[in-house]
Amino acid sequence: MNQPVNTTRRVVTAALIASLTCVATMLIKIPSPLKGYLNLGDCVVLLAGWVLSPVYGFLAAGIGSALADIFSGYVLYAPATFVIKGCMALIAHSGFRWCRKTLGITPSALLSGTAAELLMVGGYFVFEGLLYGFVPSLVNIPANAVQGAAGILLGTALLHMFQKSKIL
Repeated sequence: MNQPVNTTRRVVTAALIASLTCVATMLIKIPSPLKGYLNLGDCVVLLAGWVLSPVYGFLAAGIGSALADIFSGYVLYAPATFVIKGCMALIAHSGFRWCRKTLGITPSALLSGTAAELLMVGGYFVFEGLLYGFVPSLVNIPANAVQGAAGILLGTALLHMFQKSKIL
C-alpha cells in the first residue's frame, strides 16, 4: 500500500514543480536579440534537479519550460527547450548528489548549478546557431549567462527555503 502513495506523491510534486517552472518562466520575460527571452525559470529548473529524482526532475523541468515557450508564442523553441532544460535538471541532480556529502549543500548547489547553466548557454548557442547562424548567435551568450547566474542564486535560495520549511 505504501508504494502507490509514494508514486502519487512523486508525480504530484513533479507536476507542481513543472507548473512552477512554467509560471516562473512566463512571469518576467525580457526579449533577447535573437527572438528568445530572458526569464526566471532556471531557478526552478535547478530546483527540480536538486529535489526530484533524475527522471521526474528531467520531465518537470523540460515540460514546464517547453509549455512556457508554447504559451508565450515561442513554439519553435519548445523542443530544444524541453531537451536543454531537462538535461539541466539531470546535470544539477547528478552534480548535487555527487558533491553534497563532501562539500555541503550550498557549494554543491552552486557547482552543479553552474555546470547546468553552462549546458544551457551552450545548448541555446548551438540551437540558435543552427537557426540563425553561429556568428549572430554569439549575441545571446551574455544574456543567457546573466539568466543562468540569476537562476543559480535564486535556485540556491529556494533550495534553502524548501529545506528549512521541510516542504519536500
